[in-house]
Amino acid sequence: MSGRKRNTVTKRNIENLTDDKTKAKKQKHSTCVVSSSVFYLGAGLSVVVSLALFIYLIYRDENEFETLVPATSKVKRSFYQLPCSNDYQLEKFEACKPKTCGRVVMDDLIDEDDALHLLSVAKKGLALGGSSGGASILDLHSGALSKDNAFINIYNVIKSEDIDLLSIQDFNIYRKVKNQIHKAIAREFNIPQDKLYLTKPTFFSRMNMKEPSTIHDEYWHAHVDKETYGSFHYTSLLYLSTYEQDFTGGRFIFIDENSNKTIEPRLGRVSFFTSGSENLHRVERLKDGVRYAITVSFTCDPRQAIQDPSYK
Repeated sequence: MSGRKRNTVTKRNIENLTDDKTKAKKQKHSTCVVSSSVFYLGAGLSVVVSLALFIYLIYRDENEFETLVPATSKVKRSFYQLPCSNDYQLEKFEACKPKTCGRVVMDDLIDEDDALHLLSVAKKGLALGGSSGGASILDLHSGALSKDNAFINIYNVIKSEDIDLLSIQDFNIYRKVKNQIHKAIAREFNIPQDKLYLTKPTFFSRMNMKEPSTIHDEYWHAHVDKETYGSFHYTSLLYLSTYEQDFTGGRFIFIDENSNKTIEPRLGRVSFFTSGSENLHRVERLKDGVRYAITVSFTCDPRQAIQDPSYK
């Protein structure tokens, strides 16, 4: 699927519409689920035109979506190539930073049994907490778990209440799946695997039909991962539920100039992409049901690396 027309919604196009930096730091556990965009209206006709274009690109009619990979089709590998934005030019990580940018979808990378096992981990972990709004996260690395309008530490809860919740097998399968995604990203983007590091936030997410209670619940705003979190170079998602089977709405939308490109979640489907402004995106607001996924994030910066979670 290479050779498509260049996505011209770049960092320059959205410089007046990026997330508030302070809010983004407070929301560091919530990547694509809790990112929010704010509009800054400057003076001059060019700013007004850019704003109008941006709003049109994001909120165009749903019939204008182009589905890259539907939930009803199983694909071994789908690669949608894009020219890289200028976001990486000043970085020193020559061996790792993207030379080719784009989006990859794979349905055969992760065993379905492993995906189902991780779905069970997400469900039992999130059962101890849950946001008062529609978006909840569980981060096994830091222990962060959504609870009402804040976060608690799941390991503290397990210890204080003497709950036998997470097993060695849970962590082994989590690590196995992470390693498979890590290897696939390095292979598809032709970078050394040992120069690519797991980074934060990496977490389970659950979306349901509760009305948003705080800004953390507004997962549907457009954003660029590298703009929001700085360390990101490659973003991946493993879907743990299926569009139009477990939920409606909730599609993953890349915001391009010619048409919005949509990936429909499917149990076991892995989607990964370069994290710069060539891949401006959002999640469609859920219409019904419950949507589960895992976001797994990678960086070229060894200073931003995190370790695998372990059985405590």
